[in-house]
Amino acid sequence: MSLLKNRPSQMELYPIITGVFCGCLIISNILASKTFSFYDFILPCGVVIFPIVYIIGDVLTEIYGFRLAKRTIYLGFVMSLIAVVSYQIAMALPGTDAASANAFNIILGSTPRILIASFISYLVGSYVNAYFMKILKERYTDYLFARCSISTLFGEGLDAILFITIAFAGTMPNEVLITMIICQGAFKVIYEIIVYPITRTVINWMKSLDDTPFGKID
Repeated sequence: MSLLKNRPSQMELYPIITGVFCGCLIISNILASKTFSFYDFILPCGVVIFPIVYIIGDVLTEIYGFRLAKRTIYLGFVMSLIAVVSYQIAMALPGTDAASANAFNIILGSTPRILIASFISYLVGSYVNAYFMKILKERYTDYLFARCSISTLFGEGLDAILFITIAFAGTMPNEVLITMIICQGAFKVIYEIIVYPITRTVINWMKSLDDTPFGKID
């Protein structure tokens, strides 16, 4: 198989990267049902892996262009929706063990408000992240670190603002909401900066691979 070659083409890697993107997105949604304490702050466990979605988004936009990056973002949304519908069907089916069924419902069950917040924040944040990568690349081709950081700042920032506001507004004081938004957004941006050397290495390696006429669609 061609994928087993030492140096696959960029387009051979596109479905693999898209699969990793969707997988990380769905896993992060499941992890988000648990929170953890980071010093004096409370964060959802989804922040451990969700920033990878934005990092992959940077790679997609940088290598394949804005249009293919959008397709992956939309596919991630559809796969997340399918996962949620599947969870709801599974929870509606009668269980053979009450304890296991209750644990399953607690982990995979979410309120409609949380689901709406998750879907809206993901779509808007991911789209904005990809869009800023696109327009910044057109003007500042040689400044990859700045482009990745700025696009993540806007994308992750909007993601945090939308998710926490839609999901929790009215359930806790505004001061707590603002603190959660700042902490979650800052954590994700710092995450991106720390792993930037890996992002840069992957992008540079992929740029060295053979391209096809369909490799970049702007």
